[in-house]
Amino acid sequence: MPFPHLDPRIKTLLELRAQNLPPPLTELTPRQIRETRNPRIRESFVAPEPVARIRDLKAADGGIEVRVRLYYPLREASLPVLVYFHGGGWAVGNVDTYDGFCSALANASGCMLAAVEYRLAPENKYPAALCDAFAATQWMFAHARELGGDPARIAVGGDSAGGNLAAVVCLKARDAGRPIPVFQLLICPITDLSTFDRQSYHLYANDFILTRAAMEWFRESYLSRTQERKDPYVSPLLAGDLSGLPPALLITAEYDILVDEGRAYAGRLSEAGVSVTYSEHKGMIHNFFGMAALDRKSNGFAEAAAALGDALKSA
Repeated sequence: MPFPHLDPRIKTLLELRAQNLPPPLTELTPRQIRETRNPRIRESFVAPEPVARIRDLKAADGGIEVRVRLYYPLREASLPVLVYFHGGGWAVGNVDTYDGFCSALANASGCMLAAVEYRLAPENKYPAALCDAFAATQWMFAHARELGGDPARIAVGGDSAGGNLAAVVCLKARDAGRPIPVFQLLICPITDLSTFDRQSYHLYANDFILTRAAMEWFRESYLSRTQERKDPYVSPLLAGDLSGLPPALLITAEYDILVDEGRAYAGRLSEAGVSVTYSEHKGMIHNFFGMAALDRKSNGFAEAAAALGDALKSA
């Protein structure tokens, strides 16, 4: 076995997936990619759970308007808030795709979860997604109280490209002197688009759900110019100063091409004096977080919910 620690449930999932692989990204239009990928993403996550309420709203800040879906957990009160950015390489996924994921995470964490429908690439290049993510977060600071949330207990989170947006939203808020989230939940985040030459990119380039070829396509779809790859708001790992950022839980998967840059970002946060918990899930692959085939301890939900509860209870 080339990957001896691979969780047997993941192995079974990959074997089933191999029997019905969609065409490569390079052979499809963006619309076709979403039509083939979004249902698969949705089906991979836990099923939607009953929540107290769901509201679809428009968030506006700095001339930018973005769709936000609010999930109120079953135990409603003056709620902490998690502003969440979905994964999908900045090009795939939406709030509907993540419906089960978000309702379950809202209940598990006890947070009002605000799922952000940011603009997608390649139709909307950088910095469109970041501008939407930042606008939605700042809007939540301004309106949390009237929505039933606590503006003093707002966190951001995201997986993969969404993890990138969560990290950069914190960095941009600090730089701009705007309200900063009190916690960041970074799940298998993309932290460096300047190079795909780390060891994990070589070890897992073609074996699992997120391949090197897919990352190359996502990067070219998201960015307009090669120089943008080293922009700290694209590659937060390259930021000169990471001090003053909120505490973080950074979750990675052992068999993920992004694991090395996730580990490196956790290290840089720690060196900058930021409180960070780094958690590498053995035997797991990209997109394991919230996966229906796994129990809540294995798919990271229990860990994330506990960290959010602790961080936002004391904020």
